[in-house]
Amino acid sequence: MLMKSDGIENFGLLLHDSARLLRARFEAHGRELGLSSAQWRLLVRLKREGRATQARLAELMEIEPISVSRLVTRMEEAGWVERQADPHDRRIRFVVPTERTQRVLADIHTVAGAVYDEAMAGLSPSERQALVYGLTVVLNNLSGAKTADCGATRALEEEK
Repeated sequence: MLMKSDGIENFGLLLHDSARLLRARFEAHGRELGLSSAQWRLLVRLKREGRATQARLAELMEIEPISVSRLVTRMEEAGWVERQADPHDRRIRFVVPTERTQRVLADIHTVAGAVYDEAMAGLSPSERQALVYGLTVVLNNLSGAKTADCGATRALEEEK
């Protein structure tokens, strides 16, 4: 007997393929700024964190610490980031964005907005908020975190 599908069986593939295509769009735009997708992701993480150790960046980016070390070295050589010693513990070194990065962050934000608009074309503002909220819940469910207010919660409540 055939059961009517609600499409949920496609969830994993849709999520994976959407993430892959988003990365590809960011990679294409990143090349215009002289950044690989890994470099782009690292800069976005640094923007959110302000500064971070390589171990923290590896955790946030879900890549091996040695890979982050190599990435940071290349980015330091290109002038995107610098390593700074912790004034309280000389064993710790933070990765911080440089002035060059600060100047480009507005461009990165603009490109991200354009990519997100392209990805969510055809969705109303409330559907976009619901999508972001739903993905936040999925992320939190899988990471064991409590659902964070991503801004969509408030917007959804206001619509009711």
